[in-house]
Amino acid sequence: MFKLITKTNIFGPDGQGRKDILIAGEKIAALEEPGKINIKGIEIEVIDGSDLLAVPGFIDPHVHITGGGGEGGPATRAPEIRVEDCLSCGVTGVIGCLGTDSLTRHPSSLLAKARALEIEGLSTWIFVGAYNLPTPTITGSVRSDIALIDKVIGAGEIALSDHRSSQPTFEEFLHLVAECRLGGMLGGKAGVAHFHLGDGRRGLEYFFRMVEETEIPVTQVIPTHINRNRRLFEQGLQWVKLGGYIDLTTGPEPVDEEEISVVEALGQIKQAGLPLTQVTVSSDSNGSLPVFDKQGQLIGLTVASQKDFLRAFQKVVQDGILTLKEAAQVFSTNAARFYRLFGKGKIINGSEADILLFNRSLELQYVLSRGKMMMENSQLRAKGTFSAKE
Repeated sequence: MFKLITKTNIFGPDGQGRKDILIAGEKIAALEEPGKINIKGIEIEVIDGSDLLAVPGFIDPHVHITGGGGEGGPATRAPEIRVEDCLSCGVTGVIGCLGTDSLTRHPSSLLAKARALEIEGLSTWIFVGAYNLPTPTITGSVRSDIALIDKVIGAGEIALSDHRSSQPTFEEFLHLVAECRLGGMLGGKAGVAHFHLGDGRRGLEYFFRMVEETEIPVTQVIPTHINRNRRLFEQGLQWVKLGGYIDLTTGPEPVDEEEISVVEALGQIKQAGLPLTQVTVSSDSNGSLPVFDKQGQLIGLTVASQKDFLRAFQKVVQDGILTLKEAAQVFSTNAARFYRLFGKGKIINGSEADILLFNRSLELQYVLSRGKMMMENSQLRAKGTFSAKE
């Protein structure tokens, strides 16, 4: 089935401007000046994009697709994500991960869930492992998981500077990163080690030591939740200056003055003149958002949502913090480049047809995932296997 989006204004790192977009199957087959695509003799579904703004489908690089949580006991295990949760918010690609609980949740289940979501319409990848080191794997080692299993692109989320971590030594940290690097080299993948950062005072200490004491490139690791407090965020800015990448976490508006919203964080990064190309944003969706007191006792718990991801994108543009082109880069293109998700994160000839169309108020109107219409005129078409069919 062919689709033609006419006269839409494309925003992305390549700055295409107003174009007609021809989609053939799962790919973008042509980008041309309006009116120049003329195909006869075949059925084409036409979408009038003249009043719409096109950006690449969002890529969320940290999602608990099998559910996270569990810090407050069995009843606090968060639910699995549904394909509708993602596509209704413009997320067409996710990287799944485990978190605190690697006892009742398993990498093999994570892999199966990723495959299920792909069948239902998303593009999916996973990190092998969980908070703890040694970390759980599928084949017996992080290196072989990355090298041999198509969907495994790295290890994560491994916890550092957090009372829930296994308190790994620097040598254990380095060994994991080296395993990721070798697995990535052998498998032709990014092989990234993706680290959860808590509120502990050590912060990014191991990251800076890695640069000083080893030959491992700064791009082999990425810290997430870097905006959870101001001291950690300042360390994150120093990491960016060294050439590293950081991941910001969306979520409800901060209730603690030490927390930094994604919008504020992106504003500070841009104001400091640091490269936005080294920043990704993730939702931590379906993971728990626990609140602990000073004694480490759980006193509150909510669940992260994909809705916060979409809201952060809209707000950072509407508040004038980033241009639409810059926001598209941060919420899509950067993750595709950093994690080597080929064919993703751009609206260019030959790329996969993951396209979002917004109206001028930045309300999401259309979602195409690998060329398939998932949302039309703001109405979600996509349904999961066990979702109620209307």
